[in-house]
Amino acid sequence: MNTIPLGQSDLRVTPICLGTMTFGEQVGEPDAHAILDRAVERGVNFIDTAEMYAVPAREATFGATESIIGRWLASRPGMRGRIVLASKVAGPSRGMPWIRAGQGMTAADIVASCEASLRRLQTEVIDLYQIHWPERHAPMFGQLYYDPAKETSQTPIHEQLQALAGLVRAGKVRHIGLSNETPWGVHEFVRLAEAHGLPRVASVQNPYCLINRSWDNAMDESCQRLGVSLLAYSPLGFGLLTGKYDQHAPHEPGAPRDARIARYESVQKQRWGRPEALAAARRYNQLAREHGLTPVQLALAFCYRSWRVASTIIGVTSLAQLDENLDAWDTQLPAELLAAIDALRWQYRDPGQ
Repeated sequence: MNTIPLGQSDLRVTPICLGTMTFGEQVGEPDAHAILDRAVERGVNFIDTAEMYAVPAREATFGATESIIGRWLASRPGMRGRIVLASKVAGPSRGMPWIRAGQGMTAADIVASCEASLRRLQTEVIDLYQIHWPERHAPMFGQLYYDPAKETSQTPIHEQLQALAGLVRAGKVRHIGLSNETPWGVHEFVRLAEAHGLPRVASVQNPYCLINRSWDNAMDESCQRLGVSLLAYSPLGFGLLTGKYDQHAPHEPGAPRDARIARYESVQKQRWGRPEALAAARRYNQLAREHGLTPVQLALAFCYRSWRVASTIIGVTSLAQLDENLDAWDTQLPAELLAAIDALRWQYRDPGQ
C-alpha cells in the first residue's frame, strides 16, 4: 500500500489503519503485540487508539489499550519512527466518571488527558490527537436527530482549539482531528482555526459502511471541499457485515458469544443492534456471495476503494482476522456491483446510523 496525505497535514498514512479498541478486553497483551507486529510487517503504518479504551468501557480497563501499545513501542527500538500514532481525548463522560470528574470537557481536561495518554503510550508526541465525540450535544451513537433542548455545552470550540494549539506548540501533538462529528462541527472547527491561526483539523473519524452511509448525506461534500479526510470506522458494521449473524441474530442462541456486539448491551439496543440493520446486512452479505465474494471482501472493498475514505480502520481479535482484512485490499468491485450496492441502499437506507 502506498501512503496518502491526511487532510492538509504533513502526515502520510496507509489507507488501512489498525484500530485497537479490542486490546485489553477481547485481546490479551501477547496477542495484541503479535497483531501489531504483523500489521507493521504487512505495511500498515497507522495505529489508532483512545484514552477510554479498552471497550466495552470499564473502570478496570480504562487506559489499558494505550498501555499495551506503549509497552509494545518500548520493547521494539525504532518502531515509534515507523508508525503514525493516533489517539483521542474522550468527550463528556457519558456515564464514565472514571475518565474525569464532571460532565464536560474543558481545556484543562484536554491537556490532562493528552499528558496521561503520552505517559501510557511511552512516547513524547501523538501524531494525530482527536476529540472522540463532541463536547456539545450532537446526534451520534445511534441518535438520529439534533435536539436543542439537550444542549449542555460548557467549553466553546474556540477554547477547545486553543487547548489543542497549546499541545501542538509544546510538541506533544503534531496534528488534530475530530470523531463522531457533524457537518456544522467540522465547518466550525475549520472556520475558527483559519480565523484565529489555530491548528486545522486533518481528519474526522466517523462510522462508514454498507449499512451506515450517513457520511454521504453532506459530510462527504463538506469534508471534500474543506480538505478534511475521513477515517472510516466500523467498516464491517460491528460484525454484521461478516456473515457471522446471517443464521442467528447476536442475541439468539447459536450466535457467536465472544463477539464484540455480544459484549455491548447498549450497542445491541442502538444502531448495530436494530433489526433493520441486521436485515440490511444479510442482504449485502447475500449480494457478496452472488458475486463470488465473501461478505468481508465486499464490505471492506467498498470502503477501501471509495473516494470518500482516506483510511479505513479495521479492528481485529486474531492474526487470521487481520490477514483476512488486509487481503481484502486486492478486491476490486466492478461497476455493476457498485450499482447493485446503491440499489440496496435506496431500499434499506442507513439502518446502522
